[in-house]
Amino acid sequence: MPIEDFIITIYCLIEEKYEFVVKGIKLRRRGPAPALTDVEVLTMMVVGDYLKLGDDKAIWVYFSQHWLGWFPQLGCRTSFIRQWANLLGVYERMHTLFSDQLCSSTDLYLFDGFPIPVCHVKRYKQASPFRGIASVGYCAAKEEHYFGFKAHLLISHHGVTKALSITPANTDERDVLPQVTTALTGDVIADKGLIRPELREELKNQGLYLHTPLRKNMPDPRPKEFISQIMNVRRKVETVIGQLVERFKIQSIRAKDNWHLMAKIGRKIFAHTLCFFANLKLNPDNPLQLERLLT
Repeated sequence: MPIEDFIITIYCLIEEKYEFVVKGIKLRRRGPAPALTDVEVLTMMVVGDYLKLGDDKAIWVYFSQHWLGWFPQLGCRTSFIRQWANLLGVYERMHTLFSDQLCSSTDLYLFDGFPIPVCHVKRYKQASPFRGIASVGYCAAKEEHYFGFKAHLLISHHGVTKALSITPANTDERDVLPQVTTALTGDVIADKGLIRPELREELKNQGLYLHTPLRKNMPDPRPKEFISQIMNVRRKVETVIGQLVERFKIQSIRAKDNWHLMAKIGRKIFAHTLCFFANLKLNPDNPLQLERLLT
């Protein structure tokens, strides 16, 4: 679709869920309502993230230079950034609504983790806002250590984020999986790093069956075709992580404190899910091909 239709589509999707989420809730305790509506702010942030603009300043500059006629009440950059940041609870609840709608008939989930660095490992002692919260971890993909957090992502087999947990970088994924799968039943596919008999038994008692490939020195009675199939399915979570990293810049977030970091991470997850929802009608056979949203 053209960029104009894309902006309108995102606006309408947000407006529909916004009215439901804030019904009967007073978002601001005092002062006049901002000239720019919350729906407009969230629309600009989602569109900006999809367009790979990355940070808040770039999004504000883009809309002030190209779309001021559509958003005439767009004020200064500081007010714009402060307004969207204060809507964290709103778009988190909106994401839950979209996710529940898209995952209503799902009983197959995919799980994986990826790093969220906040600074180079050599400078982590100077990263005072995150000392005591973040930690040093190891990124196997880049074969290097980093200082920051680790995101633990649980998605449906279609590619919709069901749950996300952010922990210090040295956290074991096997300790996090039970937390993000609470009350879920069905099957979950993960990589070799999730091998732990106690974890498999704990999930089984919940009604959730964990499937992972085994290490080479471990006997595996399962058919090779089954192993190949679950590995092919698991690649979808790698695709989603790749989109979050490359398009939505989730590993390149600039924040001066933990609250703003988590707010921006949540916003990018929300943007990804909303773009998936918008693409579902355009490309129902493969809505995860987000690049096909715009012509």
